[in-house]
Amino acid sequence: MSEINNAYLLKELQEQFAADILSVEEPYGMLTIELSKNQIVSCLTYLYEHPQLKMQFLTDLCGVHYPDQKGRELGVVYHLHSFINNLRIRIKCFMSAENPEIDSITPVFAAANWQERETFDFYGIHFSGHPNLKRILNVDEMDYFPMRKEYPLEDQTRTDKDDTYFGR
Repeated sequence: MSEINNAYLLKELQEQFAADILSVEEPYGMLTIELSKNQIVSCLTYLYEHPQLKMQFLTDLCGVHYPDQKGRELGVVYHLHSFINNLRIRIKCFMSAENPEIDSITPVFAAANWQERETFDFYGIHFSGHPNLKRILNVDEMDYFPMRKEYPLEDQTRTDKDDTYFGR
């Protein structure tokens, strides 16, 4: 059996999902792939059930917003961990702000339930097939998604501060 490391993990993924892996990098030693969003459930199921890899711990799932990347403004980032192999992977999936939808991974990782709800609540990303997708921290009446970079960070009409103290 081959040593279980990033190279082995990438080889296994490329054999199964070559057409759907859009980019690969390894910042700070963590294998990071960008995957086509329509393959996320298949890929995570494969990693979970793989007899050697055993990526069976969902460390994190979060949303990101890059408003300048037209057609791929919103994304979901998944961090998986194999305790047996002490191996981690980051998987990114991007989508347009006009159609912010991706399949729910709750059938693979039950722990994704609240993480997907939080991502929906703050970024407006809809997780198809989620058992109870509704706001988790913000009020139901809220008609916007507060973590999107759609608003200025501060009020531009403020007159009570001196910008020279802030390097502006």
